[in-house]
Amino acid sequence: MTTATDSLRFAPADADSRPLHLVPEAAAATVLAALPPAQARWAAAQGFSGASGQLCLLPGADGTQQAALFGLGGPEALARNRFALARAAEGLPEGDWHLEGDLTQQQAQEAALGWLLAGYRFARYKSAKPLKARLKCPAGVDNARVEAIAQGEWLTRDLINTPASDMGPDELEAAFLALADAFGAETRVIRGDRLLEENLPMIHAVGRASPRAPRLLDLRWGGTGPRLTLVGKGVCFDTGGLDLKPAASMGLMKKDMGGAATVMGLARMIMALGVPVRLRVLVPAVENAVAGNAFRPQDVLTSRKGLTVEVNNTDAEGRLVLADALALADEETPDLLICMATLTGAARVALGPDLPPFYTDDDALAAALAGAAARVADPLWRMPFWAPYEPLIEPAIADLDNAPSGGMAGSITAALFLRRFVTATARFAHFDIYGWQPTAAPARPKGGVGQGARALLEALPEVLGL
Repeated sequence: MTTATDSLRFAPADADSRPLHLVPEAAAATVLAALPPAQARWAAAQGFSGASGQLCLLPGADGTQQAALFGLGGPEALARNRFALARAAEGLPEGDWHLEGDLTQQQAQEAALGWLLAGYRFARYKSAKPLKARLKCPAGVDNARVEAIAQGEWLTRDLINTPASDMGPDELEAAFLALADAFGAETRVIRGDRLLEENLPMIHAVGRASPRAPRLLDLRWGGTGPRLTLVGKGVCFDTGGLDLKPAASMGLMKKDMGGAATVMGLARMIMALGVPVRLRVLVPAVENAVAGNAFRPQDVLTSRKGLTVEVNNTDAEGRLVLADALALADEETPDLLICMATLTGAARVALGPDLPPFYTDDDALAAALAGAAARVADPLWRMPFWAPYEPLIEPAIADLDNAPSGGMAGSITAALFLRRFVTATARFAHFDIYGWQPTAAPARPKGGVGQGARALLEALPEVLGL
């Protein structure tokens, strides 16, 4: 029986496998005509036309399932459906399979990754049937790379899907340290009042009301190559603080550490693949809770960078913890600084759950990310650091406002706020991700999901000259 571990691996290259024929709608008649007559009649009787998502099992002379057909549809269906082949992975019977059909290298890689991602199950609290069918890695696809990417994505999903009762700052720290230990990385944790001693005051302010102490998690790996620093928002649960969220808005707040989960998944990919960079990962891990010592609306906080911030909404806490972490990262002037956060609802209103925006002033970096996103089916959309909106984040009594009034351009003003804390590093990008799949789709069950990590991994050689 296939296990969860098996689902993260391809079948051996020499395994006895059955063919899965990939059939575009326009070529269905030709493919059926090339089948043995009995199988062709069977497929016709089943109404197989090559329509997108159609799966038809083909019996052999002894009645066993000998092969299968999977419809790819037409060009419009291919454009609309990422990881379409994952539907076949879910529908095929147990055993090893290989692909037959005309695929480009890019399509073969997407098909292979989609198959592994379709095997994901979150089974911490109840059992789930594993994926039964295994795929032989298509020719020309780097199976070790695809497996490493899938493993990183599985880590991200597991972290996001785990509720805050079992994924608070303590547990996120434990997962962070376990990841570092698996790859021989160095770590440092700054916890509780030590945040004040080490000049990380906004991380402390946001997390101090929780009985689970706030902290900054710091990982370093790799001794040579360009410096790459990843910063991920680790708000393990967000009540909104004293500006309390309504119940409907609090329902998904276990995913508010999705930025941390995504950079940890990306870090796992980088370390597993031995990417030649000097990697640093910073995660401010906090819980935005309500207590007598909670930070308040209209409080003015002084950041690590020395900039003062008027708190006009305690529910805009993510940018506060990120600001201190980004300021710390910026002091080393890495060659590339990346920030990932489930930061604003405004980004979802603008682009929906499936298309995260990213912000950068570097046109070459933006072009590399856009090209990489298209190649690896990890969509991104560039949004502007729009300078005319800078006055919106400048209140009367402090340097910055964490929650400008008016309700417009919320994702842009949040990005502008973060940019104020990156002044020495030349190449910086901020990703305003959602980290959640609201309805099941091929290779993406409902629940936590990584966004942007695969595109970043793909872009690194071009961006950092690797």
